[in-house]
Amino acid sequence: MNTEPLWAAARPPADPAGDVVRWAAFSCVLVPVVLIVYGSSFAGAAGSAVGLTAVTAACRLLLRQSERAAAEERARPPVPPSGRHARPAPAPHRGGRHRGGCTPAG
Repeated sequence: MNTEPLWAAARPPADPAGDVVRWAAFSCVLVPVVLIVYGSSFAGAAGSAVGLTAVTAACRLLLRQSERAAAEERARPPVPPSGRHARPAPAPHRGGRHRGGCTPAG
């Protein structure tokens, strides 16, 4: 039986970068309103809104670029190591005495 709540099943897959951008856009609106309510000038609030919008746009661009690069990296097949130092993994060592071979003379 599925114990997951109904509201969780209807939720789209997580998009962390999208969530960050949505919160940043919300702050681009909220901060100037709060500044005006608490007595800042309209020009100061507008300047803050423009600055926050520019920073949000730059962060969104960088986040999307990073997501694309990560998706490409995950899609790329692994490349086996090559070159001078590339060696196959050593065989596991087995404990115990060796049979035959070097024995002490005596």
